[in-house]
Amino acid sequence: MRRNSARRLSRAVGQLAPAGFDNRPALDYMFRMRNKSPEARHHRLIYLLNVAQRRLQRWMAAQPSSEVTPAQAGLLFILGKQDGVLMGEAGAALDMGPAGISGLVDRTAAARLVERRADREDGRAFRVWLTPKGRAALAQAKTDAARINEALTDGFTAAEIDIVARWLTSVQDKFPRDPEE
Repeated sequence: MRRNSARRLSRAVGQLAPAGFDNRPALDYMFRMRNKSPEARHHRLIYLLNVAQRRLQRWMAAQPSSEVTPAQAGLLFILGKQDGVLMGEAGAALDMGPAGISGLVDRTAAARLVERRADREDGRAFRVWLTPKGRAALAQAKTDAARINEALTDGFTAAEIDIVARWLTSVQDKFPRDPEE
């Protein structure tokens, strides 16, 4: 059982790792955690979250099928659910402030994936709309996200993934974007 589990975990890490990446330290750490060794009490969660996020972002950006950045893909996903959202709504959904969403929309518009248009009812506000090129990029981003999510969840039960998702959501609740919340 342990050998099959190790093989699945190694394969999942190998699928996500860039060519030439040595995954032995990561696998060693995961096995210590799984075996409840004395070191397992010190999970170094901040470190693990940061490293995982950076590696995943770099890996996604380096994919040949990726013509959009992970941040741009996030914006496309928002617009795929509701095209023509206010910039502030898109920023809130992506956990970005006004300057961040403005820059993201500028870069995504420069790539001709979205258009920014003045709101008809409030001339000070802007709405963001998908272009035909943006719709095609959204379809590719959905395919890429499904493939990445499959690799991320490989070797874990649905119950384990539910716990991970619940824990990550709790981090957002415990540490809101606005400390005044």
